[in-house]
Amino acid sequence: MRFVVQVVTEASVISDGVLTGKIGKGLAVLVGIGPDDDEAVADKMVSKLTGLRIFKDGEGKTNLSVGDVGGGILLVSQFTLYADVRKGNRPNFINAADPAMAEKMYDMVVEKVRAVNDNVGTGVFGASMKLSLVNDGPFTVIIDSEDLNIKRR
Repeated sequence: MRFVVQVVTEASVISDGVLTGKIGKGLAVLVGIGPDDDEAVADKMVSKLTGLRIFKDGEGKTNLSVGDVGGGILLVSQFTLYADVRKGNRPNFINAADPAMAEKMYDMVVEKVRAVNDNVGTGVFGASMKLSLVNDGPFTVIIDSEDLNIKRR
């Protein structure tokens, strides 16, 4: 599983001309699902995401989590985070999870984030979307489950 996490002052996502998710201050998160991801991975990734201390405190240090600042989280599925560009100029996506499994895992991630944050917006899985955001910093972090040594069930 891969998250591209951006600190934002605001973010929104539109699918088929309809606003499907919007937050003010918080995190815009692109979510990529790999073929070996499971609930243990989702648990660890959500814990890491919601615990990241990447917001500034009163002294200007990045010491506060999204929950500490009362921020929202906008989650947008993006299988292209698993693009393989080692050969040629056209990315292939054979390392991404199949769509049915990826949708199940994405929904699980959304559910787990909603369990700890009541201001969660989402895109529409598998849809073409327009994501708008104002990156604050900019401050962008990549979280990859492969780097977290997660024991899969």
